[in-house]
Amino acid sequence: MPTDAMPGKPQRIHPFLSRMTGSAALALLAFVMTAQGDADAASRTRFWNLTTGTIKEFRLAPTGSTSFGKNQCENDPDAAVDHDERLDVTGVASGRYDAKIVYANGKACMAHGVDVKEGKVFSIDDHDLIDCK
Repeated sequence: MPTDAMPGKPQRIHPFLSRMTGSAALALLAFVMTAQGDADAASRTRFWNLTTGTIKEFRLAPTGSTSFGKNQCENDPDAAVDHDERLDVTGVASGRYDAKIVYANGKACMAHGVDVKEGKVFSIDDHDLIDCK
């Protein structure tokens, strides 16, 4: 019987295999964390700002109503949504909405009939904006 396989003696693992096992464990952990992050991201409703300005106020109301909800920009760390930035939207069910947008420069606009689906990304660009003041 080889001496490294004797009962009561700890078995030695070749250093290469030991490093490989540690690396494989780290890779598996990274994969699981990434998959969880992707699952979380996939379940979030997000607004993608494709307008040319920075938005400081973004509110949604069911189409045709004036019952605008909270300022969704409060969900962003800097409370603003830059061009090409995505914003988590909370407390909004799937449906069609009118959006009230106020830019950092004070200009205010509306976008009517925005289609929002829970867990998906929706966008507004300059062509969607009306009634800008």
